[in-house]
Amino acid sequence: MGFRGKFFFPMLMMTLSLFLIIRYNYIVSGDPPLQQDLPGRRSFSSRDDVISSVKAPSQKTKRLFHTAVTATDSVYSTWQCRIMYYWYNRFRDEPGSEMGGYTRILHSGRPDGLMDEIPTFVANPLPSGVDQGYVVLNRPWAFVQWLQQAHIEEDYILMAEPDHIIVKPIPNLARGKLGAAFPFSYIEPKKYELVLRKFFPKEIGPISRIDPIGNSPVIVSKNALMKIAPTWMNVSLAMKNDPETDKAFGWVLEMYAYAVSSALHGVSNILHKDFMIQPPWDTETKKTYIIHYTYGCDFDMKGKMMYGKIGEWRFDKRSYGDKPPPRNLTLPPPGVPESVVTLVSMVNEATANIPNWKS
Repeated sequence: MGFRGKFFFPMLMMTLSLFLIIRYNYIVSGDPPLQQDLPGRRSFSSRDDVISSVKAPSQKTKRLFHTAVTATDSVYSTWQCRIMYYWYNRFRDEPGSEMGGYTRILHSGRPDGLMDEIPTFVANPLPSGVDQGYVVLNRPWAFVQWLQQAHIEEDYILMAEPDHIIVKPIPNLARGKLGAAFPFSYIEPKKYELVLRKFFPKEIGPISRIDPIGNSPVIVSKNALMKIAPTWMNVSLAMKNDPETDKAFGWVLEMYAYAVSSALHGVSNILHKDFMIQPPWDTETKKTYIIHYTYGCDFDMKGKMMYGKIGEWRFDKRSYGDKPPPRNLTLPPPGVPESVVTLVSMVNEATANIPNWKS
């Protein structure tokens, strides 16, 4: 059963400074609020709700989900978005797909040069200074605006990111009231229980109710996300403004905020460890749906990984912060994991076919 707002908000507000309360009211005052009736690596093999191999169930009626990707108007973000959208289009109508519409949620506050290429919703960023330099804090606020203002036909939503490449048609992995999510090894609610109890009090339930997830990739019902999103925004702001929590979670703070918010609403998730892979640590693509190229891939010319060093051969998205990668990137040398070869090959195919690709 969902945790209702009349119990949650008094406890949450106790954690907020007067400044934060005033700031939040300022942020949302321009729009009517959504309904807020709030109700390195390790193995997950011991968890009963972890699925090791993702399989699409047979069904006659498709349960379409809408893919939503938050982004900025930076060069770094836009080239990734173009590649992501290319592969979405390649697999959207393939057998086994339950992929519906697509929206890039642009939280830079103004239209950019991709408006005609990718379906885009322009969201306002947080007021100046509120994100404290942590740009992803704009993500939950952008989702609040999109869910409030956009017409979304599908009943489910896949939250994805610009540096995701879809490698095959994605079915709707959510089941009933359960969402579907990828379990991150570095999201550890039990380890940080004392910190998380500021936002998830003992009266609500055991800390194990908080899944080891971020907001992406997650497939969740639209109705559930409409309830979760304002909480996600509140909890993100509260965590960022709490020095102990900010220090504990660092760059994954917003991920913890989503996991907490989902639990506060009683939305649990089926954990699919093969939902996504992250090269070079994950070496094969055959079971997965998404490649997340967040890590740099550095190898010598014999195919040996050069961890912590600049490789003789390398692919790292951070090398292309000021301009897109060129077409026809050099493929990895023999011996490099298949996942890395597939990643670079798919980047090459996308850039070869996307019009007006400039590097």
